[in-house]
Amino acid sequence: MIIKNKDKINRIKGVLLEQLKEENAFWSYSAESVSLDNVHDDQLIALTMRYLDLDEIRLLFNIFSFKRIKEAWKKLLVPEGEYLYTLNRFFAWYYFKAKNPDAYLKSIQTRHINRMFN
Repeated sequence: MIIKNKDKINRIKGVLLEQLKEENAFWSYSAESVSLDNVHDDQLIALTMRYLDLDEIRLLFNIFSFKRIKEAWKKLLVPEGEYLYTLNRFFAWYYFKAKNPDAYLKSIQTRHINRMFN
């Protein structure tokens, strides 16, 4: 169930952001310069999926719609191809219920490449 209370949502986002800082997800920035004001929701989603664990990823589904999470994943993580292949394969199967994760990822990557060159 998605939380509607903005204060609760911001608290959860703050917790995720702090955990991402602990994981050095923002390694190229000073920790003080990273805040909820300058981290887009899509970035928060993608970085949480990339660096944090299943419990934290589950929190994403409490504050964002399934569609929003899936779009952020497709836009920011899937295009990384082989580098995140195993992780993306797991996400495709576990969260997004892809029957054939390999083919699904390939189709998303192909569409991404086609958009870049058209």
